[in-house]
Amino acid sequence: MIKTSIIITLLAIATSYLLLTPTKKSSYYHSLFISNSLSDNVSVSNNLKVLTHRPHIAGSEANNEAAAYVVSILTSSNIPTHVTSYDVALAYPFSRSLVLTNSSTESSFSFNLRQESYEGDPYADVIDEVVPTFHAYAKSGTAIGYVVYANYGRVEDYLKLKEMGINVSNTVVLAKYGKVYRGDIVKNAYNEGAIGVVIYSDKKDNGGSDEAKWFPNEKWLPPSGVQIGGVYSRVGDPTTPGWASCGECERLSMDEVEKGGDVPLIPSLPVSGEDGEKIIRSIGGPVAEDDWQGSKDAPTYRVGPGPGILNLSYTGQQVIATIQNVIGVIEGAEEPDRFVILGNHRDAWTFGAVDPNSGTAALLEVAQRLGKLQKKGWKPRRTIILCNWDAEEYGIIGSTEWVEENREILASRTVAYLNVDSAVGGPGFRASATPQLEELIIKATQKVKDPDNSSQSIYDSWTDSNSSPQFGRLGGRVSDYAPFLQHVGIPAADIAFGKGYPVYHSQYDDFVWMTKFGDPVFQRHVAAASVWGLVALWLADEEFLPFNYSSYAKELQLSMESLKNEISNEDIINLSPMYKSIKELEKAATKINEQIKEIEASKGWKTWKMDHLKVRELNDRLMMAERAFTDRDGLLGIPWYKHLIYGPSKHNNYGSQSFPGIYDAAKMARSLHSAESWSQVQHEVWRVSRVIKHASLVLSGQLT
Repeated sequence: MIKTSIIITLLAIATSYLLLTPTKKSSYYHSLFISNSLSDNVSVSNNLKVLTHRPHIAGSEANNEAAAYVVSILTSSNIPTHVTSYDVALAYPFSRSLVLTNSSTESSFSFNLRQESYEGDPYADVIDEVVPTFHAYAKSGTAIGYVVYANYGRVEDYLKLKEMGINVSNTVVLAKYGKVYRGDIVKNAYNEGAIGVVIYSDKKDNGGSDEAKWFPNEKWLPPSGVQIGGVYSRVGDPTTPGWASCGECERLSMDEVEKGGDVPLIPSLPVSGEDGEKIIRSIGGPVAEDDWQGSKDAPTYRVGPGPGILNLSYTGQQVIATIQNVIGVIEGAEEPDRFVILGNHRDAWTFGAVDPNSGTAALLEVAQRLGKLQKKGWKPRRTIILCNWDAEEYGIIGSTEWVEENREILASRTVAYLNVDSAVGGPGFRASATPQLEELIIKATQKVKDPDNSSQSIYDSWTDSNSSPQFGRLGGRVSDYAPFLQHVGIPAADIAFGKGYPVYHSQYDDFVWMTKFGDPVFQRHVAAASVWGLVALWLADEEFLPFNYSSYAKELQLSMESLKNEISNEDIINLSPMYKSIKELEKAATKINEQIKEIEASKGWKTWKMDHLKVRELNDRLMMAERAFTDRDGLLGIPWYKHLIYGPSKHNNYGSQSFPGIYDAAKMARSLHSAESWSQVQHEVWRVSRVIKHASLVLSGQLT
């Protein structure tokens, strides 16, 4: 009798499961995905430890080993996986030197340009594999000149120097890391006539308080720590701009690349905070303003020029190297030709525990959970693609080459791209996204517990200090979402825990730093994987794509207020075309939302039997509307970036700017004060108004 009753109970459970609607079945799997039964912080920790046991710069044997490890985890999770390789131009340091001479005393000092190991360093045996500190794609050459201190090396910093009567021509600029992309720091110095650039990590920005200790005792960057990084201003392989580096492809020479102005034309080097302070002490001249000064125990910062003289010499080696993207595909059961893509890069300047392998560990955690769901019977409605990119640090190369090679099929089939780069650098959830994805991310954070306070959700902690969640916008060459969003027009998002971390791009970004300061019990990694995967599951499984373009229209209206303030004194600029287009987008968004509700209401609980062609057509409109925000001519001066709503400023590749073409044109017009320049601003306004109107037409699904 007991056995019979158990069998009857099991049959009842199985029958009730089979009678669930597809929507309820999906909900069951989605809840299971974020449950404790599937998540595993021990596995995440083990994966990160394996991925970071050696430095693994792009093109290295160690990075190929890391790729093989990613392949093994994906395949063991029952995810068909392949490697897509590209032959791309990478740069490595061949020789470097930096000598400081005091022109008054004729004394000189030669910097050793080394990051020091620490006592008890478990990676001491592989420290020699860390690439010498350098700027990738820096100009080879020698620069000898008086030093000028230029704060963060921004355009506005040089304007301040001019106000002080400081001439930068034929000098070597010393600038701090921060605020803008390092490649822009070098480019701005060149534009001002400098012959070389040294960029350092100031203690005030990277070392905590004056009394603070540093890693391994505390989280701060050690005095010898150096931020390595690239200085190429665009994305993708510099020798194949706009097309993929496949086999015997067309390829520009580096001389041709230089003529394009996207690689620096003067040499540069990164140095430590300790070395930067030594150079600061050699500079005389006027005292810099208060906000240019360092920490309390730092010397007084003066702007120069001299009497310190820097002799900077750098020789780089350009090679064509093979990089490897790892691609795992879970094919959709009903719509295999619709893609939800998750991406993270693998290559690191050194060990990369935060950047990027906290994200890689989260990606593998998502993959392992999806593998477990498949064993329990789950199949996605749409295809899920897991991508582990290579050579991102050099300029988002791996993802860009893949997107350029597959541009047309991705443009016609991709629902969204979900990026995680540095998944965990500390506490505090943050997200950047195109506006139609905001509600989905909010919903996911409401479902996942805060890893630092299990009594509340991530959403609760995210909104503690704000009345509503604060979303960033996706700008330029920060991470692998750029080719998807800015080049093709695919809805995109990027999530992480922590905002910045002091050992960024240094050899101290290792597993020890993560276990001590970043995420000691790896619960933040688990939470990042939960939010990331849950958003992907909803996009893959929901009958209607869960996009909200009303949020997009609202965000554009808010952005218009900022734009209006930016050019409020210029009566000659007419913004009414943009206001009108945004109004049309708002109406189209409301209309498609109503259409979804009508279809759902007419079918009731039999929603899975609804007219699939009608649903498909409506979803296509939701999917393709983002594409309409692109323009084939791209942004003024940076045409690879096709998205006219969100993108980088010409003067800061790291930043995100709403209506970047308009802002850049307005900045130029204020400088030139000519009728022609303000006419260009009006032209950019018309361009943006047109793409917004195109998006509303796509959402409406009707020809004019």
